[in-house]
Amino acid sequence: MTVKLSLASLKDAAATAAVPAYDPKALTAGILHFGVGNFHRAHQAIYLDDLFNTGKAHDWAIVGAGVMPSDAAMRDKLAAQDFLTTVVEQDNNKTAARITAPMIDIIAPGETAALIEKLADPTIRIVSMTITEGGYFIDAAGHFNPAHPAMVEDSKNPDSPKTVFGLILSGLRERKARDIPPFTIMSCDNIPGNGEVTENTVIGLAKLSDPDFAQWIHENVAFPNSMVDRITPATGQREIDILKNDFDIDDNWPVFCEEFKQWVMEDNFPSGRPRLEEVGVQFVPDVAPYELMKIRILNGGHAAIAYPAALLDIHFVHEAMEHPLIRAFLAKLEKDEIIPIVPPVPDTDLNDYYGLIERRFLNPKIGDTIPRLAQDGSNRQPKFILPSTRDRLAQGKDIVGLSLVSALWCRYFAGTSDSGREIVFNDASADRLHEAALKARDNPDAFLVFDEIFGEVSKSELFRKRFAHALSTLWTEGTARTLELYLRDELVK
Repeated sequence: MTVKLSLASLKDAAATAAVPAYDPKALTAGILHFGVGNFHRAHQAIYLDDLFNTGKAHDWAIVGAGVMPSDAAMRDKLAAQDFLTTVVEQDNNKTAARITAPMIDIIAPGETAALIEKLADPTIRIVSMTITEGGYFIDAAGHFNPAHPAMVEDSKNPDSPKTVFGLILSGLRERKARDIPPFTIMSCDNIPGNGEVTENTVIGLAKLSDPDFAQWIHENVAFPNSMVDRITPATGQREIDILKNDFDIDDNWPVFCEEFKQWVMEDNFPSGRPRLEEVGVQFVPDVAPYELMKIRILNGGHAAIAYPAALLDIHFVHEAMEHPLIRAFLAKLEKDEIIPIVPPVPDTDLNDYYGLIERRFLNPKIGDTIPRLAQDGSNRQPKFILPSTRDRLAQGKDIVGLSLVSALWCRYFAGTSDSGREIVFNDASADRLHEAALKARDNPDAFLVFDEIFGEVSKSELFRKRFAHALSTLWTEGTARTLELYLRDELVK
């Protein structure tokens, strides 16, 4: 019999899933988190659930917060099941479900006064966020963009904020006025130097309306850098049905993910933190080597396989990795061009790390999709692929494979796969990229005009030459043949 997920049904759900060893109703909030999507519930929330299960830190529960219209639906679905989440961890050899309960409430979009009051609550000592790479209002170089319309609007109306950062400023302003110590602001997004980027956006927005307040933030608020990692696909009807059929649990929004997870953080929490090191979080003096390794090798790897797979009508990531040309393409790209320019990481062999990544990508149970990897490329390419291109160019090294990745992205945005199937885009800049990609068939430079994406890379004669040749080959020979030529070191003109 299927169990409808709720606090009242936890005992019944325990027949097929692990359940909390603590009383969720006894938790009190210590963290406010923006963006309670799948990754947050499979990562930060899991570490807290693990810690709570040891009987410790029960004053560090999560209050979620949303600012996007879609967050309202998430709030409704989770509230209907007492903010519980079923997390299904899938490895090649096993699948296990667990019900997590570290979240005790979600403040819905539009409840601005309630959200600011919660941000001002002295029990909230950490404000964290998972708002995707595109949510930080930064340009291709990673610098705060004060001209972004959302930032301009919040700077003109600081008492009626609409963005995460405007809301955070309102909360800090209230705490300062009430003589309450500020909370620590912790980014959990895949951005190099995510703490520094967050600090630049928070302070940059504050400067637009109150430079003195911006200086106070600089002197008093901590922004620890972190590296987060766990492959977590989007939830669809497939996942909901698997949970019902295999575990007899009816969850409005379950989360499926791989078994592997990693979290590396700087220990910079002046107002305190839960002792997450007891459940596997690594606290280190410098996160940069770990995050650069992950962003270049894992996230860069995802970005590299997304577009050849889409052009070859492949839907699932593991199917892409089972395709001999795509798997060999990724291995050559990583070992020839990406890994050699990744700085050393303490106690880590980078080639072994890539071997782990390859095994994770091959996991058939995850059900991760190529459309998920291909979305939002205008934000992901400048963060995951083009920095490797830029660094190799700066060192006088060739960029045949990395240029091919950019050309594959351009060919993808022409709008049809090699078979003629229409491609559905999911990118804020899709219209501009599509128009440019069509022009680029005859004039490759037409796709390189986006300075906010390509930056200084587009000014390199070698990159333009390699990009143009790869794109021309994709159009004349097709994706599979182009990959073959690259693998034989023949994609050079």
